[in-house]
Amino acid sequence: MTTAVVFAYSEVGVRCLQVLIDAGIQIPLVITHQDNPWEKIWFSSVSALASKHKISFLEDPQTLEIPEADFVFSFYYRRMLPADILRKGRKGAFNMHGSLLPKYRGRAPVNWAVLMGETETGATLHEMVEKPDAGRIVDQERVSIGPDETAAEVFKKVTDTAEKVLRRSIKNLVSGKATLQPQDLSKGSYFGARKPEDGRIDWSKSAREIHNLVRAVAPPFPGAFSGKLKVNRTAMTSLPFSRSGPYQEGGDWFAGCGDNKVLRLLEVEEKK
Repeated sequence: MTTAVVFAYSEVGVRCLQVLIDAGIQIPLVITHQDNPWEKIWFSSVSALASKHKISFLEDPQTLEIPEADFVFSFYYRRMLPADILRKGRKGAFNMHGSLLPKYRGRAPVNWAVLMGETETGATLHEMVEKPDAGRIVDQERVSIGPDETAAEVFKKVTDTAEKVLRRSIKNLVSGKATLQPQDLSKGSYFGARKPEDGRIDWSKSAREIHNLVRAVAPPFPGAFSGKLKVNRTAMTSLPFSRSGPYQEGGDWFAGCGDNKVLRLLEVEEKK
């Protein structure tokens, strides 16, 4: 019987945990997070799935003492695992990351990819080492990013792809037949965590840059804002430039940007 200790959170955590359950992996322990009451929870619960299958779980334990197992898996767990935990996996420790590694190593990879105007990203199953998202790649698959898709819409596609990648990889991992490919980190990039303040709009930037920012942080993420105006969705236009920053015409919202192009603000909230 193959065993695995699983660190998991968010929708990717739920879906990948279910893959292990379906594969007949014995899971002595799941470590997850308590939901933050200040965060909009838009994803399924790892704790609920573990409870449903009578799997022991801990939420934000004070210590990380875990049993040895054949594998240690991390599926969108929000903390890096120390080396002593990685060594608990006799056959290895593996993470599911929401990008095409070595691109977008680090935090919030889907949001960063959308913000940077990428046309594709993906999901990568890789070996965990002490350096973040730097271990050998087991498998990965690409997903497209449309020019108007939000990070949440892309994340849904990445989640589906993460499940697919793990489902087709787990048999070879268990049997020891998986072929791991080293990453060339010189061809990649590393990005840090994002904060709500990072959603502040700078109207001196180009229309495309602002459009990408809005897409990257649109709900359920904290959102883009300017003063008391929260902007949830925009569209590129060919309208003539008349003024800088946001303005209304006939009940519709627009914004003049730093490259003298105009964005239409399709979804706007005005704070009282």
